[in-house]
This record gives sequence, structure tokens and C-alpha cells, in this order.
Amino acid sequence: THPGAHAVRRRSDEGREPPLHALRRAEGRAQAAQNPRTGEPRGLRSVGLGVSDICFQICRECFYIVFEDEIHQTIVDNNLFKAGERVAIGASGGKDSTVLAYVLSELNKRHKYGLDLFLLSIDEGITGYRDDSLETVKRNELQYGLPLKIVSYKDLYDWTMDDIVKAIGLKNNCTFCGVFRRQALDRGAALLKVDKIVTGHNADDIAETVLLNILRGDIARLSRCTFITTGEDGPIPRCKPFKYTYEKEILDYFSTECIYSPNAYRGFAREFIKDLERMRPRAILDIITSGENFRISTTTRMPEQGTCERCGYISSQKLCKACVLLDGLNRGLPKLGIGRTAKVGAGADGSGEQQGKRAERRNRSSLQGKHGNLDF
Repeated sequence: THPGAHAVRRRSDEGREPPLHALRRAEGRAQAAQNPRTGEPRGLRSVGLGVSDICFQICRECFYIVFEDEIHQTIVDNNLFKAGERVAIGASGGKDSTVLAYVLSELNKRHKYGLDLFLLSIDEGITGYRDDSLETVKRNELQYGLPLKIVSYKDLYDWTMDDIVKAIGLKNNCTFCGVFRRQALDRGAALLKVDKIVTGHNADDIAETVLLNILRGDIARLSRCTFITTGEDGPIPRCKPFKYTYEKEILDYFSTECIYSPNAYRGFAREFIKDLERMRPRAILDIITSGENFRISTTTRMPEQGTCERCGYISSQKLCKACVLLDGLNRGLPKLGIGRTAKVGAGADGSGEQQGKRAERRNRSSLQGKHGNLDF
């Protein structure tokens, strides 16, 4: 095969293009693409048909065409955007968000979506990781001509992840980071006054989330984790244009793994899925399809969504998870917000009501001062 060839796997899920159509379209493009040195058709080298997949080899140039066209088809099929919308691209500087920023910027111009695109980055305060990846995002700002907004944990919460890890260690730090980042994205999007956020979550990520929610018995999240658009009942909807894109299909990438994430629970699900994929290449999309087909019993009580009494962010409890975690950090009890039974206001040492009230007054004043101008 051509030394620059890449394997492409097409899907035939419900609502997706039938395999033979994908094959014919790829064949036509490959035959049309002439090798400038030999004048011979380049691209299609071998074809293998399966029950629900098509695998074929194409050169790098043709891969770009097929890859970008598939993302465009996903956007169109799912009506992800409307002309005139302001859209923030969650940009971490990693492979997924970097490719997403480029592809969405190109498709917006090529197909005239009519979107106003922005880059939105979260600075968690991780020395040696986030500071490097933010430099990549700043280069993307110049390369793609997209305005960049950076929101930091330090400004929002008066804590960095470096500080949190010093307080709690490496075991539960991803809980803090996940909760804080989700809220930080919404707050940054509110500052940009965007209509939607797009993230680089790919098929592998969604399959991992399905497995994690099954293992945790989290029915509420399981019922919505496969949606291509989530948060439509929240402050700002989030879209995943890479929902049907395998991680290995995202090319021209570089890996910058978080230095605090090796012990994350998600890592075990990721390794399990990679083992499944080696035995059955379609396993990732099959898991997503299974998640889509789950039916939640009508007798299952789902959490009712409201707003946090302290900061106004969406929450099914009186206090959102971010405020609960901040309460523990500011009181010197970082594990207070970890676990489902954790409650605010009761210190682990039973040190009395006055300490809890003082801490609550400090937290409320701090949070209101920083977030009071953001309407959720």
C-alpha cells in the first residue's frame, strides 16, 4: 500500500450513510485524485466488506477529504448548528480539540454554516502540562484566526489543581477537576455569550462513559451520555461532532496526557475498551449503540434539576458539586465533598456549628463576588 495510506472505517448506524454508498463515494474520490508524479490514480488500495463496516486503504490526502466529509455529515444529520449562532470550541491543546478547531473552522467556511467561532480554554493550574498545552491553543488562535478566551481555576475558585493535589493527593483529584472544569466551561461560555459549546469527545470517550455509568449504576447519566447534544435544559447546550469518530482516526495529533490522570477510574474503562477493540474492531460503536438503546424504567426516580443556592449554577441539590468541593477545600477538609453521602456543614471532626457557619460565610462571599454577574 501507499506509505501514506490510512485505514478508514465507515459506519452504517441508523441515520448514517449506507456502507456501499460510502465505498462508492470513496472510490470515486480516490480515482479522481491523480498522483502528480506518475499520473496514476492514488488512494484506494484494498477493499474489505463486513456486516456493518467497510475497511479500505486510502492515501493521506484522500483521508482528509473523507474524514472532514464525515464530520460534516454528522453535523448536518443531527442539525447541530443554526446560521448566526455563536459557538465556543472547548480547546485544551490536545489532539481532539486541536483537530476539532481546525476541521470546524474549515467546514464553517467551506459549507457556509454562518457560525461565529471562538476558542475557549480552561487553565486548571497544572504546572508542566496545562501551561504547555495553552501555548498550543494560543498558536491555534493565530493559525485559525479564532478569538481565544482563557478561564482559570485560580480566578474562579481561588484554587489551582496543583494546590488541590497538595491538599488531597492523587487518588480523588480527578473528581475535583471534572466538576470544576464543567462549570468553568459554562462560565467561560457565558462570558463569551455563545449559544453552544462543542467538545472533542470522540467515539472512544463516549463508549468509556457508557461503561463507567453502568459500573457506577448511574441511571441518570446513562440515559443521556450517548446524546450528541446534551445540556439543552441547562445554561448552554454542548455538542459532540466527533461522536462517531474513532480516536485512531484523528490524525495529525500529539499526546499531552494530564500528569494527574494516570490513576483516574476512567483509565481502567479505556484499557478494557482497547482490549475489546483488538478482538472486535466494531466494539466501540456497539457499546455506544447499546447505550443509545437503553430504556429507563418509568418507575425510576430521576433527579430534579434546579439551581445552586449559593452560586446559581445548575444543580439537583441545594448546593452544586463545585460548591460542596470548594467548601471542603476552604475548611481544610478536602475529602468532605468526595462520595455520594458527603454533606456540607458537618465537619469530619464534629467541631461544631460555628466553624461551619464561618466557613459558609467565607465561601458565599467569595463565590458571590466572583460569579454574581453571571446569569445562569
